[in-house]
Order: sequence, then C-alpha cells, then structure tokens
Amino acid sequence: MRCPFCQDPENKVIDSRESHEGSVIRRRRECLACKRRFTTYERVEELYPLIVKKDGRREAFDREKMLNGLKKACEKRPVSAAQLEATVEDIERMLQGMGEKEVPSSSIGEQVMRRLQQLDEVAYVRFASVYRSFRDISEFMHELKDLLEDQERERKAKPPVTPPKDG
Repeated sequence: MRCPFCQDPENKVIDSRESHEGSVIRRRRECLACKRRFTTYERVEELYPLIVKKDGRREAFDREKMLNGLKKACEKRPVSAAQLEATVEDIERMLQGMGEKEVPSSSIGEQVMRRLQQLDEVAYVRFASVYRSFRDISEFMHELKDLLEDQERERKAKPPVTPPKDG
C-alpha cells in the first residue's frame, strides 16, 4: 500500500475497525516517510454473475448502475437513501446466493420492480415505464390496472381492524 501523499510503500496500521455490518474493514494508516495519515478500506472480493442483456451482450454487474436507476425512479418520493441501499444489497445477496455464472437482466429487473412496488408505487410505475418500455398508453394503463388489482387483493387479505371496546 503506497502513501497517497508521497508514494512511499512503507506505512503502519494505527487502527482497524469493522464497518458496514462487518463486511468492510477500515484501517487508519500512517506513512513512515512523511508521517501523514490516511484511511484504507478492505472488503471481500465479491463474485457476481455476468448480466445477460436483452440483445445478448454480457456485462459485469454494476451496483452503481442499479442504485442510480433506483434513485431516478424514487426522485422526489418519500424513499430514503438507506431504503435504496438496502434494496441493492438484497439484490446483490440474491445474485451471490444463486451461484450462477450468468443471469438474465430481466430477472434482476423483475426483482427491482417487486421491491419498488413495496417501497413506493409511484417509483414502481416510473421504473416499470422505462424498464418495460411501454409502446403506448394502453400498455401503461394495463400495468396500472394490474397494480390496482394487486392493491385490492392485499386490502381484502388483511383482516379488518376493530376499535377497542370502551368498558
């Protein structure tokens, strides 16, 4: 590890701490030559499958690309950055757990939409309109109709809340 200030390779670790729920180790280091301090982060190299696009191209999984798409869908919506981060982490864990070498982008897109539907319905519709690239308003309306039907089924499945009796 070279010092970012003087490029000397000799340094010592002053402090080590776990961060991000133990998945990253943060190390404070001091350069032995210039005595300046800097921080490094160490994480396990995660092996993700290649993503197979609709046109057959293959590309590496890009966490930032997914996060940016979620941010765009949730722009001006009451969805926190922590919720978006958790969504991406869930999908990353799912991809690693699959143990596949290649995964179709459609399966990832469906996972994103499923999670967005639970987080914020407006964000879900925004994402779906881009992801599914609706050709006309009737396709868009069909998606909205399905969403409303899902809501109605969920509403009927929940038992009614009865107020407590005054005694």
